[in-house]
Amino acid sequence: MLELIGLLCGLLIGVLVPWTIPAQYSLYAAAGLLAALDSALGGYCARVQKEFRLSVFLSGTIGNALLAVLLTWLGEKLGIPLYLAAVVVFGTRIFQNFAKIRRELLTLKQKRDKINQDIVSGREPDNK
Repeated sequence: MLELIGLLCGLLIGVLVPWTIPAQYSLYAAAGLLAALDSALGGYCARVQKEFRLSVFLSGTIGNALLAVLLTWLGEKLGIPLYLAAVVVFGTRIFQNFAKIRRELLTLKQKRDKINQDIVSGREPDNK
C-alpha cells in the first residue's frame, strides 16, 4: 500500500510541478530513469519473493544510475552511442523482473492452497 501512495504522490508532483530537462541532458536523464526503473522493479521483485534488502536496493539504484550516466557521457565524448548498452541491459532486466513478478503473483494462490492443504492433512509444509 505504501508503494501505491508513493507512486500516486510522485505522479501528482510530476503533473503539478512544471519542470523540463534541457535537451543536451535528455540522454543522461533517459539512461538514469531507465536504471531507476530497473532498480524499482528489481526491488519490488525481491519484495514479492521475500528477499528484499534495503542496502542492496540502494547500492544498486545509485550504482546503476551512475553507470548508465557514465556510459552515456563516455559515449558522447567518444562519438559512440554507448547509452544503447544501458538501454539494452536495463531494458532486458526490466522485462525479466516483470516476468518474475508476474509468475510469483500468479502462483501465489496455488502456493497458499498447497500450504493450507498440508497443514490440514497434518504434514509438514514443503516450501517449494
